[in-house]
Amino acid sequence: MSKPESTGGRLEGRIALITGASRGIGAAVARRFAQEGAHLVLTARTPGALEEIDDEIQKITGDPATLVPLDLTDFDAIDQLGAAIFKRFKKLDILVGNAGQLGTLSPLGHIQPEEWGRVMDVNVTANWRLIRSIDPLLKASDAGRAMFVSSAVGRTPRAYWGTYAVSKAALEMMAMIYAAEVEITNVRVNLINPGPTRTAMRATAFPGEDPDTVHTPESITGMFVELAEATCMRNGELLVAD
Repeated sequence: MSKPESTGGRLEGRIALITGASRGIGAAVARRFAQEGAHLVLTARTPGALEEIDDEIQKITGDPATLVPLDLTDFDAIDQLGAAIFKRFKKLDILVGNAGQLGTLSPLGHIQPEEWGRVMDVNVTANWRLIRSIDPLLKASDAGRAMFVSSAVGRTPRAYWGTYAVSKAALEMMAMIYAAEVEITNVRVNLINPGPTRTAMRATAFPGEDPDTVHTPESITGMFVELAEATCMRNGELLVAD
């Protein structure tokens, strides 16, 4: 496949790591970042699903993405990911912490400890391990940018959403602390609340909802591009989709 000419996109030449990149918001952001000229490092648990989104990326850019099949609860593998990115690129310009797990919508007292632990591992601990592994790479960039996907339930208590809501509240606090810690560096850290979005997770949480009544993942990718740009000086903010 011949490589398309440079489009002069807003992320031209930037290296971006996106977790949960095989579907939904992660896949939409991957396609948009590719259109804006970024080189993508994509992670998800399923190799086949990653290969499908890579086929789409190659149609846009003419070049393959860097694919990393990865279960984010394999924390040692996250450390290895950081080392591999350093070995190949020496830096990382953009981190999109998108991967998440809903868990069972249930009264708090009915949630199984194993499920509680799994949701916290994916939604909170994995992102902390990413920060721990990737922070030096973001600081090696001339303009490191990190963003994490949150939810309205992380700030507004909602019955039966305990595991997911608590995990998102913890994620927001962690990201804000990280933003404060890097304030005097070239790294900027922010959060995105995508609002009601047409994803498989949304369909599980609201099985009777008409998907045409909520916005598509593609419609919110502009916020991710804004926060990923080297010229963006926002830090410690939460952007909410309209």
